[in-house]
Amino acid sequence: WLAVAVADREPGRSHGRVRLAARATEELARQAAPALLTEEDDVRWDGDVVAERVRRLGAITLSATPLRTPSALRAALLAGLRAEGLHLLRWDADGVRTRERMAFLHRALGDPWPAVDDEALLAVIDLGDARRRADLARISGGQVTRLLLPWPAAARFDALAPDRLEVPSGSRVRVDYSGPEPVLPVKVQEVFGWTDTPRVADGRVPVVLHLLSPAGRPTAVTGDLASFWRTGYPRVRAELRGRYPKHRWPEDPLTAPPARR
Repeated sequence: WLAVAVADREPGRSHGRVRLAARATEELARQAAPALLTEEDDVRWDGDVVAERVRRLGAITLSATPLRTPSALRAALLAGLRAEGLHLLRWDADGVRTRERMAFLHRALGDPWPAVDDEALLAVIDLGDARRRADLARISGGQVTRLLLPWPAAARFDALAPDRLEVPSGSRVRVDYSGPEPVLPVKVQEVFGWTDTPRVADGRVPVVLHLLSPAGRPTAVTGDLASFWRTGYPRVRAELRGRYPKHRWPEDPLTAPPARR
């Protein structure tokens, strides 16, 4: 600390020069300028939680004491989640799919199925004893999402947006809800004899079928199976029966038994 009596700065220079000063102490500085003393809570996110009670003399920081109050820590953590996104939480595959399925029902059916965007999840998240960035990775994003399930409608969640659909071959194939419409990727041979396009959301939304070759490569996309069998299948059959001769490519796929291979 210095008590400065004389200082100047030459024109064009960014730094000044002290001409006359004496040593001082913090206590003397505080007594000399009590109007400049401030104390405030600094709660923010700077790549991690910053939650401190800061005492200043003008622009000089005298002390910074960590804040342990839950409300301060929660405010900083929420600021971090808003700034960097909910990927800071722990998201396993099931949690991601749950959020996608609920988002689909919100788009398709509306009330009572709520939005599951970031702000909706932040409104219900329980941060528990989380105190820093690393603690957020212990919070399950899927469990936070499920807090938004509306009751009693939640009892029909799996029926309205099933995670898997059974196809004629007996396979239970996972539905992809990540895009604007539900998609069922399935091999052509597994849906022989299937005349009706599957539907979800209480029958309101048709599932788009991504029909695959025996090697699992896309061959056709349809939201109308009946039309595909009439117009699309003959082309697929002509293209693939020579490439995959060990697999069945019947002329009439509606009467042929489905097969997993």
